[in-house]
Amino acid sequence: MALSYAGSFGLIWLAIAVAISGYSRTRPWLWAQVGVAILVAEGVSRVLKHWVGRARPPVASSEPEPLVDLPSSDSFPSGHATIGFACATVLALAVPRLRVPLYVLAALIAFSRVYVGVHYPFDVLAGAVLGLLLGVGVARALLKLAAARRRSAPGMRRG
Repeated sequence: MALSYAGSFGLIWLAIAVAISGYSRTRPWLWAQVGVAILVAEGVSRVLKHWVGRARPPVASSEPEPLVDLPSSDSFPSGHATIGFACATVLALAVPRLRVPLYVLAALIAFSRVYVGVHYPFDVLAGAVLGLLLGVGVARALLKLAAARRRSAPGMRRG
């Protein structure tokens, strides 16, 4: 259950990013990149939940009882999995040597949502795939934005 709570709102991912940013001269803005990934993943996940409208397991069947409070949102896709894999991807692309523990943490948090009884396995799988795609998209978009800002910075123009 602790992993399920740890993954809430992306706080564990933000804490990891802040720690890495604090120890790295080359990645001082990694926490902000992870923050963007959290916001994008949460937004896309919420829109899909509303659009798909799949009831959570305890709503469909009263047995077994969930081990945590039942979220009021719909089930598909898992927001914890979407946010976890999006953040793990952004972090893994920034610090490749940490990719295995980051993805293991994301997978454990995602699985915990099935274990505590508030998601179906496919909700978590879909959230993981969606998170991977969003993480790559966020990382690429932020790289392009940074490159464009460097090109347009004073003293960088050619003319």
